[in-house]
Amino acid sequence: MKIAVIGTGYVGLVAGTCFAESGNTVICVDNDEKKVRALLDGKIPIYEPGLDELVKRNVSEERLFFSMDLADAVRKSTIVFVAVGTPQGEDGSADLRHVLGVANEIGKAMDGYRAIVIKSTVPVGTNKKVRDVIAAVTTQVFDVVSNPEFLKEGAAIEDFMKPDRVVIGTSEPRVAEIMKELYQPFVRTGKPIMVMDEASAELTKYAANAMLATRISFMNEIANLCERVGADVNRVREGMGSDSRIGFPFLFPGVGYGGSCFPKDVQALVRTAAEFGYETKIVNAVESVNRDQKRVLFEKVKKHFGEKNLKGKTFAVWGLAFKPRTDDMREAPSITLIDSLLAAGAKVRASDPEAIDMAWRLYGDKITYCHKNYEACEGADALVIVTEWNEFRRPDFDKLKSLLKNPVVFDGRNIFEPKRLRSMGFTYYGIGMP
Repeated sequence: MKIAVIGTGYVGLVAGTCFAESGNTVICVDNDEKKVRALLDGKIPIYEPGLDELVKRNVSEERLFFSMDLADAVRKSTIVFVAVGTPQGEDGSADLRHVLGVANEIGKAMDGYRAIVIKSTVPVGTNKKVRDVIAAVTTQVFDVVSNPEFLKEGAAIEDFMKPDRVVIGTSEPRVAEIMKELYQPFVRTGKPIMVMDEASAELTKYAANAMLATRISFMNEIANLCERVGADVNRVREGMGSDSRIGFPFLFPGVGYGGSCFPKDVQALVRTAAEFGYETKIVNAVESVNRDQKRVLFEKVKKHFGEKNLKGKTFAVWGLAFKPRTDDMREAPSITLIDSLLAAGAKVRASDPEAIDMAWRLYGDKITYCHKNYEACEGADALVIVTEWNEFRRPDFDKLKSLLKNPVVFDGRNIFEPKRLRSMGFTYYGIGMP
């Protein structure tokens, strides 16, 4: 099939590359000349394991192309994916300016039938808005279909190539068959292609992310309760997750969720409900709990050292990205921690396998960047772990102890064994432990 993907951000670049990998001819379009030139030179603007190799292979085999010419890409394609950003507005709603602007351009460029596929995360009713915008500028026949993405940063290639399900929102059998044919190579193991109405497909994306965010916030509330009653959240989690009705995924306690999806989608769902006169009490609480949870590490630091004694102290921070296997720092708990430490007059020495460049854009020379995690600990008053990169899980604790001024560890992801560290002379603080 001949496909155009408008937007070469995280979703668009992964989707376009994976479609090309399955034999389609794909043109990825972006209006950022610098980004397009970089992609043409083989430079990938995001960190996603395996993506670099796939892009280079499909470009060299002439299945994947990059361009700034949207009209040309539309004319050369039958299926046009819209994968531009839907940034969060001040009121929490999704900003659809980019989606509707692209829809207008697509409509003007069409010279025959096109299947317009909304890959961006959009609120209920967006498909109709896109349809109206296109219909206002063309007499050509077209269909608009919702096709939300369910990609995890750090595992996006695997998620796209082997999806749990493919959701297609349309009431038009013609485009449903086109989409089924397009996705057939990815569901050969029997995973379902679900065809439903547009509103249900649009809401599915928000509902799924809100459910996962709910599990995280719920577990963090249990962890906070564990600390107060003297229970161990790890044991509680084992007891809960062993129930087949509950399971273990997304039940890890920590310092809150971040990234480009959960915070934005939870708030957008709240806003959508409000527009229809409904208050989402549980979803509102999920966001509130997460906001508070991001301050937990700093509160532990403040309690240990004393609020008035943080000025001039230095803290090693391991982990800047909101999760491992990505360089994404959007809404990351590390930002809340670093901002709080700096506001208290403390110094920060930060290390992360991939997110150093992203942190520099946020903080400039306000903090010290260390490409090696031990380097961050040299002369620090304590170590604070924010992101559970595998590289941090099995350090040389003797070396760590020798580098720190004080053998104090604040473990925001419970990656260390408390008894072991305490037996070695460390003062250890985890999440949800007595």
